[in-house]
Amino acid sequence: MTGPQDADDLREAAQPGAGEVTATVIVNAPAERVFAALTAWERQSDWIPFTTVRVVEGDGGEGSLVEAVTALGPAALRDEMRVVRVDAPYEVGVVHCGRLLRGPGVLRCTPMDRDRTQVVWHEWFHLPGGSAGRVAWPLLWPGSKFSLTQALKKFGRLVEQGRLP
Repeated sequence: MTGPQDADDLREAAQPGAGEVTATVIVNAPAERVFAALTAWERQSDWIPFTTVRVVEGDGGEGSLVEAVTALGPAALRDEMRVVRVDAPYEVGVVHCGRLLRGPGVLRCTPMDRDRTQVVWHEWFHLPGGSAGRVAWPLLWPGSKFSLTQALKKFGRLVEQGRLP
């Protein structure tokens, strides 16, 4: 961020939107390892379909800007996220601050018995398109939740196999 306008824009984007999606998975690995895998930003490309992730500013920690580009054929969706909070190995908070995708998100790792970790990915998006976006959200939400859940399941398998981080 470079100035007061950027800070105001980030504050606005950080307010929860009406489009809420949550996915959860239990990973058979300790929280420290799971958290390290979640915050290996570029490696998210290994488990989020059609998506390339890179750190464009910073070191991936608090204050960094992360970009995820999801492309299917000629269509591409660019998602910019500012890392606003890191509480390793428990939680990382982001704010989606791009032109289309905006709103806060959190990835939580909760240690469980027998070196297992519950991962919860929760997002609150501002819905684009005004009232049309609010009407369309109930139709889009099940696909969003399914996609996010499937990605987290793949993530869990990769961590358990030792292929992440």
